[in-house]
Amino acid sequence: MKHRKIRSRLILFLMITALAALTMLAGCSPGAKEGKAADSPEQHTIRIGYQKFGTLNILKAQGTLEKQAKLLGISVEWIQFPAGPQLLEAMHVGSIDIGHTGEAPPIFAQAADTPLVYVGNEPPNPAGEAILVPKNSPIRTLADLKGKKVALNKGSNVHYLLVKALESAGLKYTDIQPVYLPPADGRSAFERGSVDAWVIWDPFYTAAQRATQARVLVDGKGLVANREFILASRSFAKDQSKALALVLDELKKTDNWVKQNPQKVAEFLSPQIGIDVDSLKEVLARRTFDVQSIDSNVLKEQQKIADTFYQVKLIPKQLTVKDAVVNN
Repeated sequence: MKHRKIRSRLILFLMITALAALTMLAGCSPGAKEGKAADSPEQHTIRIGYQKFGTLNILKAQGTLEKQAKLLGISVEWIQFPAGPQLLEAMHVGSIDIGHTGEAPPIFAQAADTPLVYVGNEPPNPAGEAILVPKNSPIRTLADLKGKKVALNKGSNVHYLLVKALESAGLKYTDIQPVYLPPADGRSAFERGSVDAWVIWDPFYTAAQRATQARVLVDGKGLVANREFILASRSFAKDQSKALALVLDELKKTDNWVKQNPQKVAEFLSPQIGIDVDSLKEVLARRTFDVQSIDSNVLKEQQKIADTFYQVKLIPKQLTVKDAVVNN
């Protein structure tokens, strides 16, 4: 009896020891969960910065990118920003991988040594931004802006419009009083009358102009191109080429859908971004959707913007825009 108890205890001890050894081996195995989480491409997440309106905004609303990314074992995280400068600040600190802005933000960001690259652009949309004044304002011409308070989002696409518009009227940037405000604050200041004019882009431009009967002093036609750019961090463009190609491919599909269904797009987006359908239809009618590869002509236009900003001392150093392309 005594021998049976000893033998049973010995067998139990050996079983426990063997189980512990197997557990330790499993934990050290290359196939363990911890190792897979560190090395597997399935764990990669595309972090996309987007604004209230633009091609990436529409792509997000559709939800098609997530479906295609899932097939590659990739997840998608969307992060909203009030404007392009704030979006590229996030790219500067490594918080996002890809995003979209107008033509001026990447110039300011490159001047701040943000490791960005241009990966695509939409066609020009000069009518999609404007300088607004209140409907009863005594300001009738660009020359009348001298000495006046002008609201704008610093470093955004409208920054270049303001510089070129003033230049066309024989004014310098120092002839006005810039008041730097993001779109929501800019509209509040404009409606309160605490600024004399507001430089703003769509869809905020159209929504405010329709709601307040503000007068358009000038829009971008004949002054600026006003392109939307798709930008990525250099490391993302270099190390995640498949993920980048997927985003650009889905953007092309989205652009085609928008061109064929403007009414549906307006109705689809209206409740999501809080802008009425009629305003969105007007916005969509102004622009062309067709994401394209960056070419030398686009880079030359961006170089002109960079040179202009340096000349008026809005950026601290001269830039070579072509340094910010994928193959550099």
